[in-house]
Order: sequence, then C-alpha cells, then structure tokens
Amino acid sequence: MPGWYAGILSDMSDEQPSRVVIVGSANMDVVFSVERMPAPGETLLSGDAARHPGGKGLNQAVAAARAGVPTAFIGALGTDPFGDSLADAMDAAGVSRDLVRRTVQDTGQAFILVDQDGENMIVVASGANATMSRLTESEKDAIAGADVLLMQLELTAAVVLEAATVARAAERAIMLNAAPAAPLGDALLALLDYLIVNEHEACLLGGSDDLSVASRTLAATVDRLIVTLGAEGSDVYESGELVGTVAPPKVTAVDTTGAGDTFCGALAAAVAEGLPLLDAVRFATAASALSVESVGAVSSIPSRPRIESKLGESW
Repeated sequence: MPGWYAGILSDMSDEQPSRVVIVGSANMDVVFSVERMPAPGETLLSGDAARHPGGKGLNQAVAAARAGVPTAFIGALGTDPFGDSLADAMDAAGVSRDLVRRTVQDTGQAFILVDQDGENMIVVASGANATMSRLTESEKDAIAGADVLLMQLELTAAVVLEAATVARAAERAIMLNAAPAAPLGDALLALLDYLIVNEHEACLLGGSDDLSVASRTLAATVDRLIVTLGAEGSDVYESGELVGTVAPPKVTAVDTTGAGDTFCGALAAAVAEGLPLLDAVRFATAASALSVESVGAVSSIPSRPRIESKLGESW
C-alpha cells in the first residue's frame, strides 16, 4: 500500500480504539432492476426484485464498522420481520445496536429502481424512522463519548440539531451528509465540522445551478466541505478554499446504490482514526468505488482489507 497510508497506520498502532456514532435511518431496500428509468405515467416490467438491508444511517454505520472502527447506531426499527432482518444485518457487520429503538411503527422501506448503467432512483417510506423526535439520555451519552458523530437528513431536523448540539458540547467531530437535500439552518451549519454533499445537493443548498459557484457558497459556511462527483471523484474544501480533488480508481459500476453512504461511513472512520483530510477522503473514495461493483447497499460495502488493497493500487 502507499507509504503515506502505511505510515499513518503505524503511527496510530498504539492509540486507543476510536468510535463513530451514527444517528440516522434504517430501511429495508426493495430493489427493482429495469432496462431504463420510466417516463412519468409509464409502467415498466422489472426483471427481478430483491430485498436488501439499507437506509442511509444503517449503510453508513456498516461502512464505518467494516472500515475497522468501533461503530454504534442510534435509530429506530419496527418490531416487524423487516426490523428483525435489519437488526441481524447490524450484528453481522459488527455495528453496536444497544441503543436501537424497536417500535410498533413498521420498519422504514426504500423502493429503488436500478437501470442497466447502474444508476438509480429512490423513494423512501420513513416508517419507524419518523418516530425519532428526541434523543434519550443514554443516546446523548453515547454521542458525547464518540470521536465522530455522523448524521444524514432522513430523520427529523430537530433530532439532527439536538445530536449536533450534544456533540459540540463534548467537543466531538460532527459530520453531516446533507441527503436527501433539505434547507440547513444557520444554527446547524455553525455546529458542523464536515459537510458532505453530492453535485445535486450542492447546487440545491448552494443556491446555484453552477456547481463551482454553489460549492464555494457552501464552503464559506462550514470548516470542511466535500462535494462528491460520482465517477469524477470529489472536490475537497477547507476554510472556504478548494484544497484538492480526489479522483477515484477505475471500476465497472453495477449498482451505485449506497456508494455515497459507503463514502460517508468510511470517511467518518478515517477521521476518527486521525487521517489528514485529503488522505481520509482518498480512503473513503476507495471504499465507495469498491461498493459499486456489486448489487445492494449493505451487501456491497467493502471490508478494511479490501479498501487497503485498493489503496495499494495505482490510480
């Protein structure tokens, strides 16, 4: 593997284990394979349909855990069979679910269309995720004890702000993946250490159809901004300035579902371990690239040895 990465691992070998806490959603993904995306009002026949564990929060928690960092998940599952399946998926990935709530509300579901080019369209039914309106004291304690808090926007804005406030009081690193895109209040932006968005989200939140303009606008509001660019990699901003563009390795995309979540979880793990910003983004980029080579979200998330192997290749 590259010297810069091996050196960092060596320097960290005597450190105490780091922790990532994910506050987020968990869904059962129902994936339909189609030749192309339907037009409005059009009905298409799917070649097959499959169920996979998913939800941005669960995906990111699995990605952080498989990247080698102790990870805990704070979220809600129904007491239905889907909830049991998602709980089993967390256990299999080594994600702590001691704080996962079980509710009478049905487990969240996501309905996903994947075309022959690996692109996707997603509709989410929140279900049990929508019951997360306030944090418990035990959940607050877990956040305060973590090295990194990672969140998304599939939970209520109130619980996202509350979690960030708890983490800031404890002087923990705070990451937000602003997906699905929604307005970010000044109070939340002021608490963030890292904001992660894709091109679409950057333009919506940055108030411009010009990605460069939108990105610079967003970069002025947070300490660190990462704009993921799909097959083009990602632009990395720090203190309002573009500090680098990280290109991805070449892969054959089969299904891009969960690639962004894999990036976020792996980035949280890398930051928790103390990697510098651009090195952490490179680590996350390798993980994300590997994830598109197979179908499904959780099932496609790579392990740390696979990420390290990819980092050892020439890009």
